[in-house]
Amino acid sequence: MTNGVDMTLHETDVPLAAFAGVPTYARLPHRTDLTNVDVAVLGVPFDGTVTFRSGQRFGPRAVRTGSSTVGGYNPAQQIDPFSVLTCVDHGDVPVVPGNTQRSLAAIERAVARVVAAGAVPLLFGGDHSCTLGHLRGMRRHGPVAVIDFDAHTDSGDNYFGERYSHGTWFRRAVEEELVSPEHSTLLGLRGSIDSPDGYQAVTELGAAYLTTDQVAADLASAAATARERAGDRPVYVTFDLDVIDPAFAPGTGCPEPGGITSREAIALLRALGPLDYVGFDVVELIAEYDPAAVTAVLAGNLGFEMLSLLARRRTVSPEVAS
Repeated sequence: MTNGVDMTLHETDVPLAAFAGVPTYARLPHRTDLTNVDVAVLGVPFDGTVTFRSGQRFGPRAVRTGSSTVGGYNPAQQIDPFSVLTCVDHGDVPVVPGNTQRSLAAIERAVARVVAAGAVPLLFGGDHSCTLGHLRGMRRHGPVAVIDFDAHTDSGDNYFGERYSHGTWFRRAVEEELVSPEHSTLLGLRGSIDSPDGYQAVTELGAAYLTTDQVAADLASAAATARERAGDRPVYVTFDLDVIDPAFAPGTGCPEPGGITSREAIALLRALGPLDYVGFDVVELIAEYDPAAVTAVLAGNLGFEMLSLLARRRTVSPEVAS
């Protein structure tokens, strides 16, 4: 048994190796029925709003293959999330290639079904515009606190006149009252920007941010800032892979040199602790720019750390969780 799944071949009774079988996230069972499910993994293969590299539509497929060795006990977080949570791979959202609005609507419907079933969505994209659809599907939680790992603010008003983009989703989400900005934090901003006041859009929206230099200087303090701002609000964690230095995650849409390492990113996630998590995503994975699949393997493991956070939340007392 692996993650609660019978991995044997009935003809020979030989366990399937990690490289065998039909790929699902962490070799979880593929299920469309969400009865008694705690976590539903969804692929969101949409990249219709990118402004530089494209190919994020193949991210969900890549992370499923890259996650084949994910699973079991997490010694750092001291928990086996798959023994605490009933997790399934729910398949991919039926997005509409070339049509942003219809794709966002499809994403919203898919996430809303997961939430209505009482499950937590773990989504793999896809460009970062998909997160707007994810948040729309979570309306029943009310405005959520967003913890956004990202090299960019994604708080612009438009790109080339388009209001819906992977660079505008955070502003749109605040405008639509999907996000509680006073409880939200952006972690890891860096790179060249259009003007000296390029980060002011974040604070004007009511959110807070920490640059990569600030995060790297004190990981514990950065995590504490995000944790304290979130408080007891429902929390949505979105992880843009470009927050990580491209030396460790080259397969992404807008790489920015000088980022945090994969080790620091995982440590930062773990340090968030048992918040009231209601959803997660990992976005901007482009497998073709990383033939060694380092980025896809990392994305799969980031999902494992997220599931471990959720499992710890489910097992601690309310006093610890708060």
